[in-house]
Amino acid sequence: MGKPTGFQEFNRELPAKTPAAERVKNYNEFVHAYTDEKLNQQSARCMDCGIPFCHNGCPLGNIIPEFNDAVYHKNWEEAYNILSSTNNFPEFTGRICPAPCESACVLGINKPAVAIEEIEKHIIEIAFSKNLVKPVAPLIKTGKKVAVVGSGPAGLAAAAQLSKAGHLVTVYERDDQPGGLLRYGIPDFKLEKWVVERRVDIMKEDGVVFKCNTEVGKDIAADDLVRNNDAVVLAGGSTIPRNLNIPGRQLKGIYFAMDFLKQQNKRVSGIEFPQEDILATGKDVVVIGGGDTGSDCVGTSNRQGAKSILQFELLGKPAEQRTQHMPWPTYPMILKTTSSHEEGVTRHWGIETKEFLGDAEGNLRAIKVVDVTWEHDFMGRPLKPTIVEGSEREIECQRVFLAMGFLFPQHNGTIESLGIELDERKNVKAKEGVYRTNVSKVFAAGDMRRGQSLVVWAISEGREAARKIDEFLMGHSILESKDAVNQFEQVF
Repeated sequence: MGKPTGFQEFNRELPAKTPAAERVKNYNEFVHAYTDEKLNQQSARCMDCGIPFCHNGCPLGNIIPEFNDAVYHKNWEEAYNILSSTNNFPEFTGRICPAPCESACVLGINKPAVAIEEIEKHIIEIAFSKNLVKPVAPLIKTGKKVAVVGSGPAGLAAAAQLSKAGHLVTVYERDDQPGGLLRYGIPDFKLEKWVVERRVDIMKEDGVVFKCNTEVGKDIAADDLVRNNDAVVLAGGSTIPRNLNIPGRQLKGIYFAMDFLKQQNKRVSGIEFPQEDILATGKDVVVIGGGDTGSDCVGTSNRQGAKSILQFELLGKPAEQRTQHMPWPTYPMILKTTSSHEEGVTRHWGIETKEFLGDAEGNLRAIKVVDVTWEHDFMGRPLKPTIVEGSEREIECQRVFLAMGFLFPQHNGTIESLGIELDERKNVKAKEGVYRTNVSKVFAAGDMRRGQSLVVWAISEGREAARKIDEFLMGHSILESKDAVNQFEQVF
C-alpha cells in the first residue's frame, strides 16, 4: 500500500464546496478539487485490508486499492489505466455515484471510509489534463455492424466497448443530444454537460456514430434496424414515471420530475423547447418523493427562486447510522442529506398525499395530506402503513413535482414492434449475464432490462452486454469482464 499507517494518520476529508448561498445563484458544479497534499493523504488512507470488499461493493468491480496506491505515488498513467480497465466513464461515476464501494470499505467498519468516489474523479480529470485519455478502437475493424438504441450510460458503455472490440457502432437517440439521463435528467450543478460532451467527442473519434432526433420504432423501423445490423442492443432506460392518480391530478401546476429537470437542462444549455415553461419561481413547491430525483428537484427549485420547498417521503425517517439489520459491508439504507438539502428544504417523512386541491381557474392551490406510521418485519423492512387519526390537513402550494421513480421502459415502438418478451415487472426479459432477448440478434442492458437503478449499474450492464455481443459475433471476446479484477491483482 502507499502508506501502511495512512489510515491511522489521516482522517477522511472531502473537498470544499462553494457556500450554499452562493452556489444557488447559478447551475455550475460547486465541489472543489483536492490540493495535491490532500489527494495524497486521502489515497494513503486505503489500508492493506487483505480482502478488499470495495471490489464487490462496486457494480463495476473497480480495482480500488491498486489505483489508490498509484495515486499515492503520483503514477497517474498507471492509476488511469487501472481505473479505465473496469470503468468507461469515471468522470460520471466520480460525480454522481452514491458510492456503494465506500459502504463496503473495510476501513468503514470503525472509521469513516476511504473517499473512493472523489479519488476516482481526480484520477480521470488529471488523466484528461495530461492527455492520457485517447481513442482506443483498433485500426482494423471486424466489419460487424451493431446498433445501440439509447445513449444513456448503458448505451454509451455498450457502444464504447463494442467499438473497442473493432465493431462498427451506431447509437440511436431520440433526443437532440446524446447522453440520456446524463444529458437531460441530472442537473448541471451535479454534472456539467461539457463533461458529457467531452466523452461523446472521444467516442466519435473512436468511430462511434451518433444519430440523434431518431426514435427507433417511429423514425426508423425496428425491423429494418435488426435486418441491417449484425446485432442490436436495447438500452433505452426505464422511462415511464410512477404517477399519483388521486383526485385533482388534472390540475395545472402538477408535473413529473423529469419534465421539470429536462427542461431546465435545456434552458441552461440554451436549447429551445416547445413546451410551456415549468418554473418554481416565486411558488410554494412540494416535491413528492424522497430519492435523488426529488433532491434534484429541490436543488433546481432553489436556483429558480422558489418561495418555499417541502419534500415528502411516504416511508418513515431512516436511521442515521447502520442498524443490526444493515451490517457492514451491505449498502445501508440510512438518512441521506444531499447538497441540495443543505441549500434549503423542509423534509417530511411518513406523509401521504390524498388529494390535489384547485382554484376556480383549475390551478393547483393546495394538497390534502395525512401522516402515516409503518409496521416493520423482523428485518426492519416496512410492511404496510397506517393513517394517523386526526392528522389530515391542507398544505398550500402552487407547484408539485412527482419524483416517485419509474415503472418500466416504453413499450410502444421498438419493444412491441419486435415482439420482445417482458418479465413480470414489465421490463425487457433478458437473463443477467446473458443479456439476449427472445428475438434473434437483439440484446438488452441497463434500466430497460433490470429496472430503475444506478448509473454505475447501467455502465456495468452496458459493458457486460457488449462482451456477450462480441462473443455472439466473433465466437470469443477480447473485452474485459469483472474477472479482470483477479487478473489485475495477480499483476500489481
